[in-house]
Amino acid sequence: MVAASTPTIIMALDLGTTSTRVALYDAEGNTVTIVAREHQQYFPQPGWVEHDATEIWANIRELSALALARAHLTAADIAAIGITNQRETIVAWDATTSVPVHRAIVWQDARTDAHIEHLIANGHNSAMQQATGLNLSAYFSAPKMAWLLANNDDAARLAQAGTLRFGTIDSWIIWNLTGGTVHATDITNASRTSLMNIHTGAWDYQLGRVFGIEPKILESALPQIHPSVHDYGTVTPGLAVAGVPITGVLGDQQAASFGQTIFSAGEAKNTYGTGCFLLYNTGHEPVLSSSGLLTTVAYQLPGQDPVYALEGSVAQAGSVVQWLRDQLGIIQHSADIEALANSVEDHGGVYFVPAFSGLFAPWWRPDASGTIIGLTSYATAGHIARAALDATAYQTLDVVAAVEADTGATLRRLNVDGGMSINDQLMQFQADILDVEIHRNADVETTARGAAYAAGLGAGIWASTQQLRALWQSGGHWSPHIDPDKRARLISGWHAAIDHAIGWPVEQPG
Repeated sequence: MVAASTPTIIMALDLGTTSTRVALYDAEGNTVTIVAREHQQYFPQPGWVEHDATEIWANIRELSALALARAHLTAADIAAIGITNQRETIVAWDATTSVPVHRAIVWQDARTDAHIEHLIANGHNSAMQQATGLNLSAYFSAPKMAWLLANNDDAARLAQAGTLRFGTIDSWIIWNLTGGTVHATDITNASRTSLMNIHTGAWDYQLGRVFGIEPKILESALPQIHPSVHDYGTVTPGLAVAGVPITGVLGDQQAASFGQTIFSAGEAKNTYGTGCFLLYNTGHEPVLSSSGLLTTVAYQLPGQDPVYALEGSVAQAGSVVQWLRDQLGIIQHSADIEALANSVEDHGGVYFVPAFSGLFAPWWRPDASGTIIGLTSYATAGHIARAALDATAYQTLDVVAAVEADTGATLRRLNVDGGMSINDQLMQFQADILDVEIHRNADVETTARGAAYAAGLGAGIWASTQQLRALWQSGGHWSPHIDPDKRARLISGWHAAIDHAIGWPVEQPG
């Protein structure tokens, strides 16, 4: 590709839970190239999940260079960089050395469950939701920060010295891309920490006291909050993309929503990835949920008020397929799941509740355990595979029911994306069980696309969100085709399985 006189290519850095991707897009929204690499998952104790932040940064350095090489481009061809990332995952590092003091604690990590249960028992949940839009959960960043300060001597020492830096993965990458000169995050990522006031869009350092963190520590350790479309600095010399401005940052689910052009109140998207995440745009007013959903920021454009969303977060979706592959061994490759599930006519009475880290929205029950129920001698590996896929659709059903309860609206259309959305059988079952129209984006990797769109707005490649709407292309459409009585029976069976999963005692190994 020949370099243009004015660069028009956007680079998106997609820092996911299991892998890192670097994607390039042109001004028409076409994908130029995508490169990816998985990173190591660490499980040091049951319920604990960690990543090596230095490995993720190394992957970004190498993949950004590889993407340019594959497209026969240089940094001079890149107009801007957009960043999207797994949210809530927390990195703590020394500002003087840029070295992490501990592996990143991942959003799925449940080590602070007991701390959260104590806070809920002491009546903190309602006030936390009113201030942040979030319920108290080990899912979010603040309890992870508190754990590090209490259990890592280096973190505690640096915090007292004022040289500890906390950040979600976007902040960690911005810090490194800018040579340690910029400590920043965007409002969507900040809204997932349990430390940002959802009404003001600013840190509320006093919220740290709920988790046992002194406000003065947070004042020095937390990044600055900016709109999603913003000048986040320029890449430092010595990197393949040196000199390129960073002009867009979004948490992964907000980026997927942005890539799906969910810009108007009443529109919704569901991303089927490691977890499953539904965002429902509520406009410029935050709607506090009474049905187990989260109130979050969908995005913020420069000089405008934030756009808010209700979100239902399902912890286990694509990760269940990985579990069937790696732990149960009933498939060799993740892609084999569709054929195995299609080898049987239906679920055979088997229900799979993948509560490996408890249940997230709308249940919020950390005491739930993974459950496969309804097994008979008739059941096969195909039935288990089918039940595992169905579980994603059922969990989405529960989230949609909560959205409708909170808003009084009836969802008629759901835009879908993410790796699991390429499974046509799952998408048809989703349409059936939801009784709504399902529309799949032609590009199922809309997370990276959303980051590119935000960065492109910041760089002037596109002038408005309306221009971005025109880039949306269909990759499939499913209408519901199921007998209402059968649908009701299936939903009843799912909820019975949920009842069995909740409160099941988990024995620790040893």
